[in-house]
Order: sequence, then C-alpha cells, then structure tokens
Amino acid sequence: MTKLRVGLLFGGCSGEHEVSLNSAKAIATALTQGQNTGKYELMPIYIQKDGRWQPTDFSQQVLESGNLPSSQLTDDSSETETTSSLASQSSSYLWQTPPQAAQVDVWFPVLHGPNGEDGTIQGLLKLMQVPFVGSGVLGSAMGMDKIAMKMAFAQAGLPQVKYQAVTRSQIWSNPCVFPKLCDDIEAALGYPCFVKPANLGSSVGIAKVRLRSELETALDNAASYDRRIIVEAGVEARELECAVLGNDLPKASVVGEITFESDFYDYETKYTEGKADLFIPARVSEAITAQIQEMATQAFLAVDAAGLARVDFFYVEKTGEIFINEINTMPGFTATSMYPMLWKASGIPFSELVDCLIQLALERHSK
Repeated sequence: MTKLRVGLLFGGCSGEHEVSLNSAKAIATALTQGQNTGKYELMPIYIQKDGRWQPTDFSQQVLESGNLPSSQLTDDSSETETTSSLASQSSSYLWQTPPQAAQVDVWFPVLHGPNGEDGTIQGLLKLMQVPFVGSGVLGSAMGMDKIAMKMAFAQAGLPQVKYQAVTRSQIWSNPCVFPKLCDDIEAALGYPCFVKPANLGSSVGIAKVRLRSELETALDNAASYDRRIIVEAGVEARELECAVLGNDLPKASVVGEITFESDFYDYETKYTEGKADLFIPARVSEAITAQIQEMATQAFLAVDAAGLARVDFFYVEKTGEIFINEINTMPGFTATSMYPMLWKASGIPFSELVDCLIQLALERHSK
C-alpha cells in the first residue's frame, strides 16, 4: 500500500506561532502511531515568523524539540555554522515553498491566526491543486473576520449579542468625530462591553470595558492591531463550546464548558495551565445540548466551513437564551485542546480524528 505524503504546515507569520508548534507536534505524533503509520508519510514544513518556508529535515528538528530553533535565519551575521548550510539552501525560498512541497499528496495546515486560518494560505494551497485539511478560502476568511462572520450568522438567523462594527479611520479621526463614535457605542451597547480587533485570534487585543475612559483606550489599542474593530455588548452567561466535523453534512460533538476566575477568557487564561477548567460534557440539559449542536452545524454551513471547526456560545441560564459567539475554523489541536477532547468524549480518539480530517480533505478535493 502506497503511503500518502502529508505536508504538515506549522509555525507561520502570526502571534499564535508557538500555539501552532504545539498543535503540529501532537498531529505529527498521531500520524506516526497505530494504523496511521501504514497509511501516511509525514512531511513537516515549518514556516518561520518572517515567512520563510523550511525544508523537511530542519522542520523535523523543530517538531522533535518542540521549541523554536536557536536561529530563525533572519540575521545572516548571527547564523551558526549548523544553520548556515540550511540558510544557503533556503535563502532563496522566502515566500516560496521548498522542493519537498511538490511531493505532498495532501496538506495539513495547522496554522493559527492571521496568515494561517484567514484564507491566505488556503488560497496558495488551492493554487497548488492539492487537497488540504480544513476550510477553503471563503470559509477561512469569514471564520477569521468577526464582522463578516456575524453578518453570515445574522443571515442564517442565529441569535447573537448586540454589536457595532467600527473602523480604524473612525477611531483615529479628528477630535470631533471620535467622541460621537463613543456616544453611539454607549447608547447602542451600554456597559460592560468588549472591544475586539476583527481579525485576530486567541483573544489578542481584546478588552472588557466598563467606563468611557476604558472604552476610548480599548478602541485606540484595538485599532493598533487591525483596521476593522468590533464592539460587543457584555452578557452574564456560561461559555459553552461544540466541535463540528464534516463537509457538506457536518456532525456535532458533545458540548463542553469552560469556567475561569479571570474577568474574561483572555490570552493568559486560555494558554496558562490551571487558569481555566474544562467540563466535558457540559452540565446542561439534553434540550440545551441539542439546541447548541444544531446551531453549531448551522454556523458551520453559514460560513461555508469544511473539515473542522469549533463553535463557541454564550448560555444565559436565567433566561434560557443561547447566543452564538464565534466559529474557529482551525482550533488548537493538542491532545488537551477543547476540539479533540470534545471528539474523544464523542467516541473519536485523537489519532482517528486526524485520519478522518485527512479523508475529509480528499473527499472535498475530489468533488
């Protein structure tokens, strides 16, 4: 049986570079264990923070160590003797793929955040005419841009908290316009509210605000990250998540819940051990579970997602209301990440899940 060569893309030009390394290491392990050993040949391709694609031998070193290499090959004067030979091989490959990329049968892009799950890398892989895991250009782009995402959810009739879209030009405008903008936000949403860059993941640049002065500071900060900003009304609710798997006929996992002591689920809480607790399955009724599962698949189809996604919700227990928060088309993928844990609790172990995603990529490409 001929093995399929799986190009595992990881790293990337994003603030979630290190998160990608952890996800890639877990997926690489799954591809080289059990039944997957006879089906797949791993071909890791590491993308540096400067955008340079590294060949498989160097990429394998990164995977095995689980850490960034000692030199990112960005400063020729500081390169070590070990990496200088690699630099000579790869210096011409900035913004290009290494030769091994032509041998890949199916890509597994485990890239998080901008330039990874926003449709950019998906467009490149589409041009290669090779199958790849996850959503295409449209699904990835809509899943990344919170404003476009919410417009799609609204069109699908999915309930959401009130929000207002803002642009950087409105925030960094003349002194007469900015106060009026803040007045409009206060009137429409009140306090507390959340200010978020529209195109960043992992809670980067997000702030919870309760006062006018905090709103002004948060808007200015968010504008430094993105030209599109979204402000959402705060709601006192439980945070529930559901994993989705499939293409045109997606299925939903059991529902999980995240609890934490911090003010909101920020970057530190999300990636610091012990800062948050996961409950799988969530301690909610069967009716609430079924409603969330149905909304999760609707959201998946609304943005034209494919392969995988994690959908996050707010559950207001006092009123029974459920609001969709967002969809993540390339969620964290370590053995302790919510997405694979939800599927493990639903009867699909990690290695089988990785295999399933590759098969879904092949299925979608064949149509």
